[in-house]
Amino acid sequence: MTVTTATDGAVTVASLTGEIDASTAPAIQQQLNPLVAPGANVVLDLAAVPYMSSAGLRLLLSIYRQITGAGGKIALAAVVDEIKDTMSVTGFLKFFVVHDTVAEAVASLAA
Repeated sequence: MTVTTATDGAVTVASLTGEIDASTAPAIQQQLNPLVAPGANVVLDLAAVPYMSSAGLRLLLSIYRQITGAGGKIALAAVVDEIKDTMSVTGFLKFFVVHDTVAEAVASLAA
């Protein structure tokens, strides 16, 4: 699992690559923690995440709470259908704005 970050204006895009499960979630959390700042706008690009366990869902919820708690905004981009279906069934989509592309997600947070 790798996390790479880039800045697009006032938005930080974190691109995750690989599976997110109980063994990878703690390392991902450590890599995403520096993105939590007052007023941060963060897009999580999940295009290269083929699988996410419940540990991954907990990770997303934790990051969501940290960023929104600091007055920031977060959006998900390019979530594969299997993960999106799981997020829908479990109610996670109530928390997140989900876009088909990173560009759409960046534009929504920059507005």
